[in-house]
Formats: sequence, structure tokens, C-alpha cells
Amino acid sequence: MSVSTAALDPSVCAPLPVLGRDVTVPLVTGGEVTYAALDYAASAPALQRVWDDIAAYAPYYGSVHRGAGYLSQLSTDLFENSRRTVAEFLGCRAEDQVVFTRSTTDSLNLLAAALPANCQVFVYETEHHASLLPWRDAQVTYLDAPRTPGRAVESLERALADRDPYGPALVCVTGASNVTGELWPVRELAATAHAHGARIVLDAAQLAPHHPVDIAELDVDWVAFSGHKLYAPFGSGVLAGRADWLQAADPYLAGGGASRKVARRADGGVDVDWHTTAARHEAGSPNVIGVYSIASACKALTEAGFDNLVAREQELVSRVREGLAEVPEVRVLSLFGDDAPRVGVISFVVRGWNSSHFAAALSAEYGIGVRDGLFCAHPLVRTLLGSDPQEPGECGAPEAEPGERSLNAIRVSFGAGTPDEHIERFLRAVTELVREGAQWKYRTEDGRCVPDRGEAAQA
Repeated sequence: MSVSTAALDPSVCAPLPVLGRDVTVPLVTGGEVTYAALDYAASAPALQRVWDDIAAYAPYYGSVHRGAGYLSQLSTDLFENSRRTVAEFLGCRAEDQVVFTRSTTDSLNLLAAALPANCQVFVYETEHHASLLPWRDAQVTYLDAPRTPGRAVESLERALADRDPYGPALVCVTGASNVTGELWPVRELAATAHAHGARIVLDAAQLAPHHPVDIAELDVDWVAFSGHKLYAPFGSGVLAGRADWLQAADPYLAGGGASRKVARRADGGVDVDWHTTAARHEAGSPNVIGVYSIASACKALTEAGFDNLVAREQELVSRVREGLAEVPEVRVLSLFGDDAPRVGVISFVVRGWNSSHFAAALSAEYGIGVRDGLFCAHPLVRTLLGSDPQEPGECGAPEAEPGERSLNAIRVSFGAGTPDEHIERFLRAVTELVREGAQWKYRTEDGRCVPDRGEAAQA
């Protein structure tokens, strides 16, 4: 999977308009500043285009697949057209299904519930918990963190060669790490899986917002991603790919919409004829607005030109990495090395700083929103920090006081809506905090590092 670095056309590579771009926040040192949202890997701001589309549709909102009225019919058409839009965005094959879910986590749990009996699952310890944990009822083999893309393929090859070749198997892998942003060799891993009779699901939560994802080209069996990382608001997600395991499995949720026909039996029981389409796993009244927001985001990214978006983001990635490299106290976390292609997700630690303290100072003194913690990828972050990957930890801040060493990291992430100024402010803030220290005193409160607003707060 390559990342384009073609020359940029400034007229088409300006940041895409997003909600919140003009929001101001107070600084603990006084005054206000425009908020710099640099936590895209958690939830990207909604595109203005998406919000406008939702606002235009909202007066026509109706329940889908349920009514003969005009608004219901309109909403049903919008819902199913959104399914086709997502299928086109993902390069789905003719026989693939697009199932709408609540999130990537929900999508992968749905697939886990649809696994055939005695299925073996192979997953790297480097995965986000959404793709690391759903396979509780399967025979799971956890693969160690590979230090190069080639080793990732080699370790999967060895693991699959040792499995029972006659049973079903599934490989789960991320497309781009939510910790390091590094791109994984998805096409090569898919070829390895298929050569051994296994299937593969791609966690594209961090890949789809930053890079084109084509199911047919990558030759993966399923793709999962979340709307809230793809510049769409609300709780919505997608599982797209092969239909056979999904059709053979019991519905993920039992209820209206999943059932085609229900009848009482003479013995007092109930016979159910379940749908074989995507509706089989979409029981209940669906999140129509959430689904439409995903489709709107897919259209917006496609129309903006992914090549241009990728090229601009790569310039921002280079700028951040070069700026952080000028601060010797900063260590950027990497699995595959400095030359590995990556998206706009970068995690780092700062020598002499508790990571939560550093993130709190970026927010309180500079109006910059980043994330600190283990990023719901505990084994990977522990490995990258050189601590025991089995050591327990929390996704949020530790109980360490400001200045104490913390066993977590800081993550800065950005994308299609990030202005240059946010990147410049972030790099300036990192340099000033390391060189001059924080201007304010901080304390730990309810597990979070916060500014001390007492009389002796100012350092």
C-alpha cells in the first residue's frame, strides 16, 4: 500500500471545512485562542458538508422500511442509497454486503458472532482492543508485534502453516495503527491468508479517513470502520464484505427488521424466517441520520480528491516528524521504523515529563487537544515503551502526579480538516514546554492531570 506524495495544487488542497474550526477556548494563563483539534484518531470533527446534508434532510426524517407514507419512503430510499454509496466508496464486489452497525467495535463483534464453529482466529498483539478482544468464543492465536512489514507477513505465514488446514480460519489486521499511524502490508497479508485457506478482515478505522480503501484491490474478505473517525457525527459504523458467513449465522440482534416472517407453532412456540440480506443483522429502527452522514462523508472525500488529501496530509506528517526530531527530549514511537509509510497519527513521549501532564499543559496553556494514555491498544503501547506488554494499564491518565514518570504516551493526530496553523502551534508548544517548562502548576484529580486553580497555582 503506497502513499502518494505528488505535488500539491494549493487551490484544491486547502483544509476541508469542519465543524468547530472557529471555536475559541479559554487559556489558564488568560485570554482565549481558537481550539486546535489534534485528536482526529479518537473522533474527527464532522465535515461541514456532512452537517449541511444532515440539516437539509432532517425535516424529512422518517422510519425506514416501516411505512407507506412519503417521508418513510424517502427515508428508505436515502438509507438504501447510502448503502450503495458506501459500497462504491469501498470498492465492494458485486456479491458483497454492506451492513450498518454502531461502530468498528460493533462491526467486529458482529463478525465474531458470525464465525462458523471451530473457527481459528489469528490477530496481532498490536491491534486496537476493538479488533483484539471480540474473538472470545473462537480459538485465538495472538501474534507478537512484528518489527517490519515483512516480519508481519512471515509470522502470519508460520502461524497459518501450523494450523489445522481443514477448519475455517480468520485473520484480523489493522490497516493503519491507531498508535503509530504506520500502514500495514494488507495486500500481502491477504494473499498469505488466502494461500492457507483463511479469510481476512481489515480494521480500517484509522485507514479509511486518510487513505483510499478498496476491498477488491486489497483482496480482503471484510472491512470494518466507524463514521465518527470518517468526519461523520453520531454512532454509526460499517461491516462490508462477503455475505456467506453472515447469512449462515443467527442474527446479531433478534427483532423487527431482521425477521422476514414470524408465525406461532401449534406447540406454542415461534417459527422465524430471517432475512438473508444485510437486514438480517440490522434489527430495530436503524440510525438513518448516522448512516446518511457516513454516505455524505464518503462522497465529500471522493469529490475532494483522495490523492490531494493524502498528499497534503503527508506534508503535515513530515512537518510534525521533522519538528519533533528537533527536540532531543522527544521520542516518537514506531514499530516499523522511521521510513515506514504512515497516516496522520503520531505518538511520542517526552523525557522528564509525565505524558498526562504534558497533554494537560498543551490544552490549558495553548488550546491544543491531543490524547494521552494507552489508546485502547495496551499491549502495543507497552511494547513500544519498553515495559512489560502484560502489565495492566488504563486507557486514560495514570495516578502518577505531574512530573512523575508515566507508563503511557501522547498522541497527536490530524487529517483533512487540519489547518497549517494548528500544526505550527503544536510544534511551538512542544518546544516551549520542553525548553521553558509549564507556566502553571498541575495536579491529579479523578485520574486526570488538571491545572491547579488555587492561590498558589501559578509557577
